[in-house]
Amino acid sequence: MAGIVIVGGGQAAASMAAKLRGLGYVGAVTILGEEPVAPYQRPPLSKGYLLGQMPLDRLTLRGDDWWSANDITLRTGTRVEAIDRAAKTVTAGGEVFSYDQLALCTGAVPRRLPAAIGGDLPGVYTVRTLADVDAMAPEFRAGRRLVVIGGGYIGLEAAAVASKLGLGVTLIEAAPRILGRVACAETADAIRALHVAHGVTILEGIGLKRLTGETRVTGAELADGRVIAADFVITGIGVTPETGLAAAAGLKVENGIAVDATGRTDDPSIWAAGDCAAFPWKDARLRMESVGNAIDMGDLVAENMLGAGKAYAPRPWFWSDQFEAKLQIAGLNAGYDRVVTRQGEGASFWYFRGETLIAVDALNDARAYMIGKRLIEAGKPVTPEQIATETDLKALMK
Repeated sequence: MAGIVIVGGGQAAASMAAKLRGLGYVGAVTILGEEPVAPYQRPPLSKGYLLGQMPLDRLTLRGDDWWSANDITLRTGTRVEAIDRAAKTVTAGGEVFSYDQLALCTGAVPRRLPAAIGGDLPGVYTVRTLADVDAMAPEFRAGRRLVVIGGGYIGLEAAAVASKLGLGVTLIEAAPRILGRVACAETADAIRALHVAHGVTILEGIGLKRLTGETRVTGAELADGRVIAADFVITGIGVTPETGLAAAAGLKVENGIAVDATGRTDDPSIWAAGDCAAFPWKDARLRMESVGNAIDMGDLVAENMLGAGKAYAPRPWFWSDQFEAKLQIAGLNAGYDRVVTRQGEGASFWYFRGETLIAVDALNDARAYMIGKRLIEAGKPVTPEQIATETDLKALMK
């Protein structure tokens, strides 16, 4: 029996396999993961793991014996090279694996700076995999100089870790401000102030001309001619979905592997979930890069492989740890036209589109996050004025 083959060894793949067994599926389940290690958590890589506070055994999603105990074949270090849709097989490392149903959980890959401007110099790193972080870890020594390219969450988290470890850190963001693509100016102001208070230099609205150095990176030359000295560089300029395998197989690709509301591609035997999957949402196609999405979509696809026929309803939530601050985010802020700021246990920033609450950023304010998340998921009507003036947010849940 060919069973179910899952391509990719991340959170979505692990969640999907566990859900299949939890639902009583007794057929063969095979995971083909390109990395040489079992599925693990990615978010702590740029936080607790890099700081040395979370060992490898706490990163892994399942113990070594769990896979065999649940009769799941886990093949690590196995790169899938091709899908033969007619034969319903995948080829990896010279081996051929047959499937009844195939799930693509291929994730995303970090964008890299072009080699022409020094992007391939030794000492230039990205933060995506365990191998990435293990490679850069020896660079984090007190007194050294780090330049971070990109003011998104990954870059800011790396900057925070480096600063806590005693490095001198300069972060460069070409856009007018940090977090420009993902958060409001009010949230960005709070995060910027946090970093500046810890000695991080943030340069906004200035482009990178090139990285300097011949045999190894030595600095970053900016568009205005300044050169920032660096012992090493971390780039955090976003990711792109890993769609090459799907595209080569003739599957539809549209900002990710295009799937319908159930997670199925345009091939009825092939599904996709996690960072690589673009699903229909509000007359558009959405791709979410988060642990929550990987878990929820992995679970949903497992159910639908077994005939549930459920549509995916995303419940977006994210988080970022920087210094002593925890930023928790619920909802999607796309298209907001008003932000209401509240000061409570910490600070919270409430996004509205018209009179509709669509997202909340909570900085050191777990209560605001939990209430905001429940309001958004329940679709409870709440006005900007209520958020601004209500002394007890919990009363809005009634």
